[in-house]
Amino acid sequence: MMEKRVILFQGDSITDGARGRTDDPNHILGHSYAYIVGARLSFVWAEQQPVIVNRGISGDRASDLYARWNEDAISLNPDIISILVGVNDAWRSMNGEASGITDRYERAYRHILEETKQVLPAAQLVLCEPFVLNTGAPSQNWQAWSERITAYRHTVRGLADQFGAIFVPLQAAFDEACTRADASYWLWDGVHPTAAGHELIARKWLETVLDKEAAGV
Repeated sequence: MMEKRVILFQGDSITDGARGRTDDPNHILGHSYAYIVGARLSFVWAEQQPVIVNRGISGDRASDLYARWNEDAISLNPDIISILVGVNDAWRSMNGEASGITDRYERAYRHILEETKQVLPAAQLVLCEPFVLNTGAPSQNWQAWSERITAYRHTVRGLADQFGAIFVPLQAAFDEACTRADASYWLWDGVHPTAAGHELIARKWLETVLDKEAAGV
């Protein structure tokens, strides 16, 4: 019998989505984009009965992901690993917190990818672009926020190219969405998505990843 495909979602509170910490399948994926994507993949790939896993943790930075990567990624032997992280790296720095004195975003992210490629060379990496909108907390220091997230966006795109990962562009999608409704309609505090924002992420993820898979990437 062929082993079931394992799809892992990793990140911070945007991915966490108040996910369950038990085996209760009714709550295990939370209410983020990971749930929406997981529901779609579970339906499309029903014959293969894929295993969808959400291990996002609220408040995590890239370095926090790396610290728990053995337990919450490598040990699961996933076939697809989707990562969305960056807002807390920026937030700690913008707030002048001690944990944000040095910016370890690229360094920690690179460690994650290097280790994954070494230990799980067949795993497909999916790197989601960090995003932010000019509302809520970011609007109080918008130039600094915009510059930091823009730098992170370039970092993630560069890492995706270097490590052969699928890159999911999100900032432009949110910018375009703001022509339909105010920024807070999509990201209620400038960084955390509403239900509509999570739907936007899920649609972009599915559009990008499923198209890439269909092309054999």
